[in-house]
Amino acid sequence: MSVQSAAADVDVDLTQFFASLGRNWLRILVFVLVVTGLAFAAVSFATRHYKAQTQVEIAPRGSDYTRPAGSNPDNDKPILDEQGIATQVQIISSNEILKQVAQKLGLSRLHEFDETVDMSALNRLLVLVGLKNDPMDVPADERVLKKMREKFNVYGVEKTSIIAIEFSSEDPKLAAAIPDAIAAAYIAGQGAAKSESNTAAADFLAPEIADLSKQVRDAEAKVAAYRAQSDLLMGGDNSTLATQQLAELSTELSRVRASRASAEGTAESVRKALQSGGSLDSLPEVLSSDLIQRLRGRQVELRANIADLSTTLLDNHPRIRAAKSQLADLDAQIRSEAQKIMKGLAMQADAAKARENQLVADVDTLKAASAQAGEQQVGLDALQRDAAAKRQQLELYLTNYREAASRRDRNYVPVDARITSPALVPSEPYFPKVWSIVGAAAAASLLLAAVFTLLRELFFGRAMRPARGARLEPIDEVAMPPAACQDPSTRSEPPVANEFANRAVEASWPETVTETPAQPRPAAEVETVEVRRPRSVLGEIDVEKAAEKLIASGAARAIFVSPEGDEAAASAVLVAREVSDAGLRVLLLDLTASGAASRPMLDSGLFPGITNLLASQAQFSDVIHADLYSDCHVIPVGTADPVRAMRAADRLPIIMQSLTTAYDLVVVECGPADAQGIGRLGSDATEVFLSMLEADDEVTQAAVKLIESGYPDLTLVTPLGHEPPGNPVPGRRSAA
Repeated sequence: MSVQSAAADVDVDLTQFFASLGRNWLRILVFVLVVTGLAFAAVSFATRHYKAQTQVEIAPRGSDYTRPAGSNPDNDKPILDEQGIATQVQIISSNEILKQVAQKLGLSRLHEFDETVDMSALNRLLVLVGLKNDPMDVPADERVLKKMREKFNVYGVEKTSIIAIEFSSEDPKLAAAIPDAIAAAYIAGQGAAKSESNTAAADFLAPEIADLSKQVRDAEAKVAAYRAQSDLLMGGDNSTLATQQLAELSTELSRVRASRASAEGTAESVRKALQSGGSLDSLPEVLSSDLIQRLRGRQVELRANIADLSTTLLDNHPRIRAAKSQLADLDAQIRSEAQKIMKGLAMQADAAKARENQLVADVDTLKAASAQAGEQQVGLDALQRDAAAKRQQLELYLTNYREAASRRDRNYVPVDARITSPALVPSEPYFPKVWSIVGAAAAASLLLAAVFTLLRELFFGRAMRPARGARLEPIDEVAMPPAACQDPSTRSEPPVANEFANRAVEASWPETVTETPAQPRPAAEVETVEVRRPRSVLGEIDVEKAAEKLIASGAARAIFVSPEGDEAAASAVLVAREVSDAGLRVLLLDLTASGAASRPMLDSGLFPGITNLLASQAQFSDVIHADLYSDCHVIPVGTADPVRAMRAADRLPIIMQSLTTAYDLVVVECGPADAQGIGRLGSDATEVFLSMLEADDEVTQAAVKLIESGYPDLTLVTPLGHEPPGNPVPGRRSAA
């Protein structure tokens, strides 16, 4: 079966789609005003809530004048990372602090924090009936804490060391007093914790200091006893006496050795000068002798006299000879003095050598004594280190004890927190924001109303139009049988169906089978018609054969025409049930004026149907009903005004296309319609049936007209001989 999608044949008329907003402006305006008014009323009667905030800074609060001497103030600063701030937030939010604030401000006496206070009669009744839990079952402290936590918020301000404390309440003064009280309780708690820590430290340090003092005395006594026992007398430079003496002898030995070497060197120089007969003027030791200096002066005077005498006297002159003899004696005296100096230097060198030997012996003795003292010094140093460590620890304990004791006695405990911004009494409530809520309600209601109107326009199909290129022949209306042509004795339709039939005849269906009686026809023409009777030309099949034909041909639509009225409409019902029993999805569309096809399937004519769908009073899901006796679905005539429904008759092809897409077969019962009336209901895969009860002239004329109007494959079907089921299918709804 080849069926085109409905989306290919229909399109959305945007002009008609959005024009629905203008047509329904009054309804939208009323809805918006009602919702806005309700929102304003709710906001006006809502309880006002006020919110206040207190800020606490976490920072060291100690003074430089109260800080211990030598301490670094930078070391007192706490590490304020995210974890540290989060820890302080949890401390502020602790139950202990909230309980203190609740007791201090008497929150348990307020109905806002304890619903048992001034409980209304309605709430008491609900508790007695059991529809509400009795709040008295919960302890009073827990009730107050629960309410406080609902109104309480603590958080750390990002990238700062400040913690914000927020609280909301119905009383603006209370909203400002509670966060201040919480901050004060937190600071007091931190101070109490520090004070307790100082007291504990002082109590701990007092006995420890006493023990350490005794240990220091014992350690120092051991040092003194060991030093005396080991004869480790201390000299200068914090060294033992043996070590100091060894150092001094070593220095003296070096000096003696240098003196001996100098004396030996000088004596050797004088000896060499005397042996070689050289001049002694170059020797410092000779020049430093006073006698030699005087003899040298005398030599100079004699040489000067000899020089003066030589100018007037000869060399053999007695005076010159006497002068030269005196000069020789002076030289001998000088050399004799030089030899004495040499002997003195030699004796000095020998004395220095003897002194050196003595010093070497003494140094060796002191070396042994110093080595023994060094071994004993190791033990002494260990005792001194132990005594020094205990003394240092004692001094530290004493410093800390004095600080802790002074803070405890003076009750001075600097807390590392302070209130930087106390809460202010709010003048405006933070909830409800009247104009914000009312504006939001107005905007939301306007949007919802507009969306609802557009969706309603879309679902009801009023905004649909045939798509460009769709082959839908423009025709008028589907003809419905008039109520006047039915036999009153055989009709049992309700008043609603009769009214619909009368209106259909009068206004809705302009082309019906009620027409002006035809003029008498010639006999020859009558005979010709008799020869072309469907019974002899087309043949006649029963309901089972008609169902088999529809299934075998794969038809998407089956149009039934019933010239004989409501009784012949049973063929469409029976065929639809047979095809549905074969396993196909089948829907029957009742287009008769009296609902003759759908009423036997629903046992009532009061269900919404095709007229409601055309009049935009219902959707597809509202007009499709289940057959009581089979799996077939049915769309009845409906209960809407047929005049209003026929104004939208152009949507009938679109509706047919949608139904064809959803079902395997759509069976349409048209009643006594003509070819023009059923033209808009057909498609490429459509079978046309003519339902008949008797082969009379009325059926024959209807069949001939349909064949001549373009339906040569017309099939005659009769419901006679078919046995319909007598009981409804189990599980289906009953007729209303």
